[in-house]
Amino acid sequence: MESTIRDLNLAPRGQLKIDWAAAHMPVLNHLRQEFEQELPFAGKKIVICLHLEAKTAYLAKVIQAGGAEVAVAASNPLSTQDDVVAALVQGGIRAHAWYRATAEEYRQHLNLALDFAPDYLIDDGGDLVSTIHKQRRELLSKVKGGAEETTTGILRLKAMDRNGELGFPMVAVNDAESKYLFDNRYGTGQSVWDGIMRTTNLVVAGKTVVVAGYGWCGKGVALRAKGLGARVIVTEINPIRANEAWMDGLEVMPMLEAAKLGDFFITVTGNKDVIRESHFQVMKAGAILCNAGHFDVEVNRVELEAVSEFQRLVRPNIVEYTLPGGKKIYLLAEGRLVNLAAGDGHPVEVMDMTFALQALSLHHLVRNQGKLENRVYSVPKEIDHRIAALRLESLNLALDSLTEEQQEYLAAWE
Repeated sequence: MESTIRDLNLAPRGQLKIDWAAAHMPVLNHLRQEFEQELPFAGKKIVICLHLEAKTAYLAKVIQAGGAEVAVAASNPLSTQDDVVAALVQGGIRAHAWYRATAEEYRQHLNLALDFAPDYLIDDGGDLVSTIHKQRRELLSKVKGGAEETTTGILRLKAMDRNGELGFPMVAVNDAESKYLFDNRYGTGQSVWDGIMRTTNLVVAGKTVVVAGYGWCGKGVALRAKGLGARVIVTEINPIRANEAWMDGLEVMPMLEAAKLGDFFITVTGNKDVIRESHFQVMKAGAILCNAGHFDVEVNRVELEAVSEFQRLVRPNIVEYTLPGGKKIYLLAEGRLVNLAAGDGHPVEVMDMTFALQALSLHHLVRNQGKLENRVYSVPKEIDHRIAALRLESLNLALDSLTEEQQEYLAAWE
């Protein structure tokens, strides 16, 4: 099967990016050595649908080193790096993706990747799984399982599970502690502000930042904004999280009130229409909007276009919308993931842990083929803890251990 990419001649530049990532991913390097010896994926076909940049590329190389035939597709057209994709193809991995693919091209690329007839898959947002269940049902008997990267994807999978419609077992990688405590909080927190600051070249200190959603990703974004010197307002629908934001020293109010005050708006909810026409109308001139949730539905761009009289690209990844009366509002990265569409995504060391979870979750599925029901499963605790321990080992950090007497004390009820 041929690959569908922009330009194979970009491969040398992409390989340099992959080499840099690999040099800073000690946990994946450890697993790669194991996989090269054990070949746990020998004879297996694996399709990966993630953001196609250097860190993802190295995950694909590690799985390939375990004996798999690998094909990749993009989970977001604006995060695809054509040079990295070219390097993967040069290294023997099939790829179907290019930067700024249209919606039609994006769907075509997913289907081309699925033509590979995978035994296992790694998904990001549930697009592969959804496509198989809606359009490619002939593959249901071929796919033995997969792993899901994001909160949004897991919500979709759990809905399918509840309805009895999931056709193969899936591991919810996002729910592992070694994922959401680090990737979602520290990774999103740093990478979102990296994308915003490199795109706008504006100061954050002294500004008012509105963060929609105070889950693990929202916490990271909000607390980094606070650290940069911003006044931070959180909007929430969950009273527990709203209390947590308040006790973290942040302001809490409905979006319609916050919309009048914000300089930067960041949506991190996984839901649609979080910022919409009623909010655009009351925003200050110069407000900057962006999204850090998986899909580009959190800021309602259709309504923003409808209420604006004029639109123009004023900087790469910044569209200016002029409303009646001359007020200007700015949207970053077309409302797609700002940290990947306008940046390089999460820090390498953070993704080292997340992608190690992906690799070992696939290994777990292969070892338990035929033993698992068509349900959504948590990452086994031993895998979660092993990844954390390998990370500490790479940092030359050690833990205490319980004595036999201490273990007996904890296990007793008297």
